[in-house]
Amino acid sequence: MDHFLDSVNSSDKRSEGNPGLPAAKEFDRANPEAEWDAGDMGCGELVLELYLRLKSMKPGQLLKLTAQDPGAPEDLPAWCRLTGHRLVSSEHPVYWIQRKET
Repeated sequence: MDHFLDSVNSSDKRSEGNPGLPAAKEFDRANPEAEWDAGDMGCGELVLELYLRLKSMKPGQLLKLTAQDPGAPEDLPAWCRLTGHRLVSSEHPVYWIQRKET
């Protein structure tokens, strides 16, 4: 888990398009606003459920996602870029996603 700060530094570049969101370093990983264990759910079903879960959260809140799907390391960063959510950290199978502003 020591890779968190490295992930934060690299994810800051990916999330520059999210003005107004708190900096990733401000988050306490021990206290995310929501957690979800998606198990080995496949990409299509996973991103649909992820969309619904993030939609129910407040802007800027942090979701800790556990996803065992082997495609998740490529699928989740791409999905975050497409939807505007911030991938704060990723260390398969755990992903920290910050809900976009609106």
